[in-house]
Amino acid sequence: MDAFQDHYPDNASHCYGCGSQNEHGHRIKTVWDGEETVTRFRPEPFHTSVPGFAYGGLIASLIDCHSTGTAAAAMYRQAGRNMDSLPPFRFVTGSLHVDFLKPTPIDTELVIRGRVKEIKGRKVIVETVVYAENVATARGEVVAVQMPEHFGA
Repeated sequence: MDAFQDHYPDNASHCYGCGSQNEHGHRIKTVWDGEETVTRFRPEPFHTSVPGFAYGGLIASLIDCHSTGTAAAAMYRQAGRNMDSLPPFRFVTGSLHVDFLKPTPIDTELVIRGRVKEIKGRKVIVETVVYAENVATARGEVVAVQMPEHFGA
């Protein structure tokens, strides 16, 4: 199954979190899992906050990019369109709220799960939870705003 990010046009694929064109970024890959979306990510040793635990900024960026990818996929799904159809639905972050529930271990795969809370015009609200070893370590809510077609071109 192709990830949502595999369908982003090159001119909109430079994001540090989800862009395939950013060789230094996370390059996350997100897919549907029923009504939820899922991303799997393994932190690197340089993502450390204190020994053994991931930096909170990493966690926030994973929530952010997972959620904007989820917003795009939700808009395509609502419109009954394939993700490679034009014009593209791409989103930026209008608001990001993160609650850190527990320290996130750095030496394990993280599973990021999102659920669309609301679609309203050009805005999509997504709730996302980060899990480490089946334990929720962070929860976030993103208000994703659809980018104008010419933005970033």
